[in-house]
Amino acid sequence: MSDVIFPKMSAAADATGVVITWFVDSGDEVTPSTLIAEVAVDKVDAEIYPETAGTITVLVGEEEEVPQGSVIATVA
Repeated sequence: MSDVIFPKMSAAADATGVVITWFVDSGDEVTPSTLIAEVAVDKVDAEIYPETAGTITVLVGEEEEVPQGSVIATVA
């Protein structure tokens, strides 16, 4: 199993961000070339791709605020 981590996009230790959009649903098959989400911190957006192939389980909802470095999904 592989964790999908919200990237650290701000130097502030307590910075948080949001998942803007999920492009996949739990149970979908993904590969490292699959765009799975778009996230944002302050005014910076980033695209998220999984590190491994498998079935994704989404753990964080859209517009939910989470600390940077949090697990937002898993791929098994």
